[in-house]
Amino acid sequence: MRHTTRTVVTICAALGLTAGVGSASVSAAPASSPPTARPVAARPAPPPVLVDCFGHAKVRPARFILACGDGNSRLVSLHWRSWGARSARATGVNVVNDCVPYCAAGHFHRYSVVVKLDRPQPWKKRPHVQHYSRITLFYPKDRPAHSGRVVTFSLWN
Repeated sequence: MRHTTRTVVTICAALGLTAGVGSASVSAAPASSPPTARPVAARPAPPPVLVDCFGHAKVRPARFILACGDGNSRLVSLHWRSWGARSARATGVNVVNDCVPYCAAGHFHRYSVVVKLDRPQPWKKRPHVQHYSRITLFYPKDRPAHSGRVVTFSLWN
């Protein structure tokens, strides 16, 4: 029995070598060319998201609430110029309540704004997803009272 098993193994090995040699000699490719392998395309990481007041991930939103507690500052009419792995840029309008004499009796005013999102970091809710953690607002013309031309603050996580 051992002799039969050894013979079968030897014959199978010989057939395997013969098949490999036979196919190599019939190959149309020159013997000196390396075998061609298809590269495995790495899947690009999705771009970061913008997390809204309700903990929802947004990409290129048309509007975004800045003051989650009372809604007295929000971005509207956002037109995204770019949305990339490191930053995003948009133009739009910042609608801000003047809160004069107090917020419930205040009036909303509109200010042209350029928005920049940056500093992507892992999102606590979904660590495999990056979210923009900082927003910068640039007011090219008028701006809200008590506000600088450029305002930067951290976004929630």
